[in-house]
Amino acid sequence: MSNKRTKGVTVVRPIVYGNVATLLPQKKVPDSDHTHKWTVSVRGLNNEDISFFVKKVTFKLHETYANPQRVVEHPPFELTETGWGEFELTIKLQFVPESGEKPVTLYHNLRLHPYEEDGSISTANKNKPVQSFQYDELVFTEPTEYLHQLFLQHPSAGLQPRSTPTNPYSVQAEVDEIRKIEEATKKVQEQLTIYKNKLEKTTKELDEVKAELERVKK
Repeated sequence: MSNKRTKGVTVVRPIVYGNVATLLPQKKVPDSDHTHKWTVSVRGLNNEDISFFVKKVTFKLHETYANPQRVVEHPPFELTETGWGEFELTIKLQFVPESGEKPVTLYHNLRLHPYEEDGSISTANKNKPVQSFQYDELVFTEPTEYLHQLFLQHPSAGLQPRSTPTNPYSVQAEVDEIRKIEEATKKVQEQLTIYKNKLEKTTKELDEVKAELERVKK
């Protein structure tokens, strides 16, 4: 099929990526200070197949790991390791050659511990699996005819209206997230206005003091 671009067409494919981590029993990894077992993965929303357009995924780990660049060429696109520290992972998606698309790089902060709202590590839930996933969308603008046909053959259900215990990603969740961002932005703007007023008042008082000092000198 032709690699000609399909003008005026945009295809959006939702994905979910992140990690799950569990605490290792003591001495599970001999002669090692590793405390957790973790799996990082990238998949389609609702576990939809993405292998028809994703050729391979490269996970780049911390430099302290042997062979820190791990390539997975078959689904599921995931990698399991053990470790003791949290770090930023890069996840590079490379598409099938016929797509004509450039690779896409994602970034994920590996999470091993459960955290409280204040940022401290929770001790109450330390033995429960820790999950850290995020929703994203791959946007293909004017894909090749080949890739466009692949997407037509593999339609995506997209976001469901409401979240469920097994799938937190939904239209309602997106709306709630936007509302939280808008509320946080409003609070920041209010604080900026308060500080701006204080700065203007302080600047005015300083100018008055300087003027008074000049008057006394004369």
